[in-house]
Amino acid sequence: MNERRQKGLQIMDAIVGDYASKLTSDIEQLAPGFSDTLIELAFGDVCARPGLDLKMRELATIAALTSLGTAAPQLRLHVNGALNVGCSRTEIVEVIVQTALYAGIPATLNGLTIAKDVFAARPLL
Repeated sequence: MNERRQKGLQIMDAIVGDYASKLTSDIEQLAPGFSDTLIELAFGDVCARPGLDLKMRELATIAALTSLGTAAPQLRLHVNGALNVGCSRTEIVEVIVQTALYAGIPATLNGLTIAKDVFAARPLL
């Protein structure tokens, strides 16, 4: 296993947890080889950069996905991921609310609905 893949799997596991193997398996079945790109590029290269910790990266990802307004499954995954790496519910909600200024109210409402659903599915720690 190369270093990029190893680091990517480690970071992916920290963010996605047990869902990582299902996610990569599902991708691999549909698009063979693409899970390697996801693991090595997204997690092994970009998320492994030293400039931000995983909490900040997840908050930035939530802002970007909320702003897109078309990435509900990925937003759900990363709201869970943000909780997994130590972000608070308040931090997640505030990042989503912040997007209202730049992405619009509908995208923000969609993001808040997804966050509410994720929060409801997870016990408070």
